[in-house]
Amino acid sequence: MASTAATLKRAPDPVYPVMFAIGGCHLLNDAISAVVPAMYPILQAENGYSYVQLGLITFVLQMLSSVMQPVIGIISDKKPRPFMLPAAMALAFIGILLLAFSPEYWMLLIASMFLGLGSAIFHPEGSRVAYLAGGAKRGMSQSIFQVGGNSGQALAPVITALILIPLGQAGAAWFLILAAAGVLILARVGRWTSNRLREENEAAEGKKRRISGVSGLTPGKIKAGLTLLLIVIFVRSFYVVNMQGYYVFYLTGEYGLTVRQAQYFIFMFLALGAAGTFFGGPFADRYGRKRVIAASALIPIPLAVALPHLPIWLVAPVLGIVGFVLMSSFSVAVVYAQELVPGKIGTMAGLTVGFAFGMGAIGSVAIGAFMDLAGVYTTMVIISLLPILGLVSLYLPDERQTAPL
Repeated sequence: MASTAATLKRAPDPVYPVMFAIGGCHLLNDAISAVVPAMYPILQAENGYSYVQLGLITFVLQMLSSVMQPVIGIISDKKPRPFMLPAAMALAFIGILLLAFSPEYWMLLIASMFLGLGSAIFHPEGSRVAYLAGGAKRGMSQSIFQVGGNSGQALAPVITALILIPLGQAGAAWFLILAAAGVLILARVGRWTSNRLREENEAAEGKKRRISGVSGLTPGKIKAGLTLLLIVIFVRSFYVVNMQGYYVFYLTGEYGLTVRQAQYFIFMFLALGAAGTFFGGPFADRYGRKRVIAASALIPIPLAVALPHLPIWLVAPVLGIVGFVLMSSFSVAVVYAQELVPGKIGTMAGLTVGFAFGMGAIGSVAIGAFMDLAGVYTTMVIISLLPILGLVSLYLPDERQTAPL
């Protein structure tokens, strides 16, 4: 503990304007990406696409982002390129332009490719900025960054209800304004990042790099810890993509809600998930990263199992609790991995967030295919059992014993 305190004393002060700027841009980036699942009901109603076809659109976006994020992280760890941040938002601009005006299904897939590539570049580089700006409050900084993204995702049902339902597919063009604003803000953030990286490099000269930020861990134990962490991320990603993209069909089919009414339930799940993401970081700074990750994986298990069988008046509060607790580990998992393997900030961000995107991509197709085969109700019951796998979080290495510098 004394070593931890000494480390914090030597850490630079948090740079709050940069923390909030990169968090705000994360909101813009993920709000743009959230237009894709938000369009599911519209695309199905206007074009008659199957659940699998809808899932494939998200699959292209998230799988490309998943595969490329670790690659971008590895490349930028060797030589950071801050200019990549505005370039990422420029790709998102092209993607949303195509998404709004694509008359054919294959063009929707190309639009998803642009959005996926932009997301792949933005997330590891944005996480690096959050890490650099956080100083002694990395958990809080990463929470601000990630809550921006989760807030953007939470806008998806509101986008559907207020924009896409009245305006149709072309209503997505309104998000071009967000993309343009993101390019301008990220250009300034990129300049700050260049200066901070120069300072970090000068301060690190002559220092020996540690194998891990957690004492007593061998390379084998580090790999085992990362594997367990990825299982937790897999559970969370599958469950969230199901709730974000497909639970609307359960609400309309089983409870008789309209699409607009159902979207507000999804919004509450995602909005409280964003709130959980924000509080997760400060809690982890105070009580430990493993504790928060384990709590976020274990507490939702009984609630998720019960959810498909609840009366409608209980659905809303249970959705809110599950969303808040489940997503509280989103930012914590990134910082946990970064501190488990020091010196690989971009790689660990790309691995954890990229893996989450990849699992979301696979989940979007797998859940859609199973739903076409077995029906909505059966799919929801099976997905409700998935959080049980979160029990593996109990065996994560405890990072509270910090390795000495």
